[in-house]
Amino acid sequence: MLRSSQRAVAGAGRGNVRDLTAAVVTVSDTVTAGTNTDVSGETATQALTELGFDVVSASVVADGIDTVAEALTQLATEVDLIATTGGTGLSPRDLTPEGTRSVIDREIPGLSEAMRAATFGVVPFGMLSRGVSGLVGSCVVVNLPGSPKAVAEGLDVIGPVLKHAVEIASGDFGDHR
Repeated sequence: MLRSSQRAVAGAGRGNVRDLTAAVVTVSDTVTAGTNTDVSGETATQALTELGFDVVSASVVADGIDTVAEALTQLATEVDLIATTGGTGLSPRDLTPEGTRSVIDREIPGLSEAMRAATFGVVPFGMLSRGVSGLVGSCVVVNLPGSPKAVAEGLDVIGPVLKHAVEIASGDFGDHR
């Protein structure tokens, strides 16, 4: 059986984003405890599906470095892209970036920088987001804020390059004209 990144390479050149898989991980103590609903995860799933990704997993983990790292490590061998939502702010339990940094092999700072830059002058609190992006093996990982509106806006910004990022990470160097 081909790993998801191998499927992407095998399907390269066909222009078929449906071959690319994604997972959404919501990082939230309140959703885990059942005192809140996972609207940001649903928003990410819908946006990624609209971008052409096959979202094969949507899960919720509690805030914390270890819970995030464990979820990312497990999913990175199963999908081409992981989008996390939540845990990127300044509260003591917002540790998604630390959990992500503990497992990524290389950062992709431009994705996170682009999302933050898009909020300048529009949403002042956007500059407080600490989300990071990077690679776990050939899997692209992107931290999104916990607000459903910020998730949608972030994916609007980086959505046009996600397919290319996943293809390059999986070894399909495609056409760079």
